[in-house]
Amino acid sequence: MSPGARIVVVGIGADGWDGLATAAREAVLAADEVFGATRHLELLPDEAPPRRAWPSPMAPAVDELVDRGEGRLCDPMLHGIGAILAARVEPDRLTVIPHVSAFTLACARLGWPAAGVELVSAMSRPAEVVARALQPGRRIVVFIAGADGAATVARVVCERGYGPSRFVVLERLGAADEHVTDVRASEWRAAECDPLHAVALDCVPEPDAPLHARVPGLPDDAFESDGALTKWPVRAVTLASLAPTPGALLWDVGAGSGSIAIEWLRAEATARAIAVERRADRRRRIERNALALGVPSLQVVDGEAPAVLVGLPAPDAVFLGGGVSAPGMIAACWAAIRPGGRIVASAVTLEGEAALAAARAEHGGQLVRLEVAHAAPIGGLTGWRPQMPVVHWSARKR
Repeated sequence: MSPGARIVVVGIGADGWDGLATAAREAVLAADEVFGATRHLELLPDEAPPRRAWPSPMAPAVDELVDRGEGRLCDPMLHGIGAILAARVEPDRLTVIPHVSAFTLACARLGWPAAGVELVSAMSRPAEVVARALQPGRRIVVFIAGADGAATVARVVCERGYGPSRFVVLERLGAADEHVTDVRASEWRAAECDPLHAVALDCVPEPDAPLHARVPGLPDDAFESDGALTKWPVRAVTLASLAPTPGALLWDVGAGSGSIAIEWLRAEATARAIAVERRADRRRRIERNALALGVPSLQVVDGEAPAVLVGLPAPDAVFLGGGVSAPGMIAACWAAIRPGGRIVASAVTLEGEAALAAARAEHGGQLVRLEVAHAAPIGGLTGWRPQMPVVHWSARKR
């Protein structure tokens, strides 16, 4: 066995000590010391070992726990800390005894098959993350902290046109004093509820609510823009070429309104993205767009590419929507991409087109010319009004 104290993670619910299985109780009582959130430690019996509440920030205590040379330690809070410890210690030092999750309990109370329900965590994140999941007919369970959590979720849902949705607030799930309130989102009036609660949504839009699917190519008016926006047909092609994958990092260089990075994050919940933009007004606009469309995790970086790219985490994909003809731009992006990663670049100028043709000659890939026209009035009739042609280069780094 690897050196170091054995760590046992025991999940505990609002039903407290009485809800723990025999193996979980034995693990807690056998520990030399118990770490946990204050509310969880208070659920333990008097005979439990010495207890220590996680400090804020908790990183120093986690470091101490991981570095312990001997002993048997226990943490009764599974959510969050289990994953942190699993990434820090050897598998043979860690034992996890899970508890029935609030997600499972919420689905059971509502009679919803769990496989068809989406879990959205707004723990330590803005409640606007719910916006990414709002589509007609979707069922959602939201984890959120704080007594005002349900009120915050109701605000986000109603602001985005889903006020008619069924809105179920589930407080202290599994405890003897469990409480469930079943209303419409627009009817939620309580300013506060028990801090230990979840919100379940059965999404129903208002007749004029915008339809924001996760398939790339949101309507252009979904974004606040000053005109620096990749239009939706080209955006859909671009995202298909970028191919968002789990955990992958995108650089959106010269992000403009942030539409590519935002749709990348909407398409894959675990993906990451950095939007690089030199103009302060556009950076603020990108942040507003990301919040409105449910992906507040988007990181916005101030600076002029390619110089600002030095020191950023290596990307799995890069999008260049402008500046492709700038000296060293494509070379810097290509050099930074991880093996197997993708690059997509667009140009509407002859100089940009020449740069992309040269990039294809050097790195391979596909060069496509996209021409789109929209029906528009011509006098009393209708004709085609073309957009500027876009040259689209995509390649994969071997």
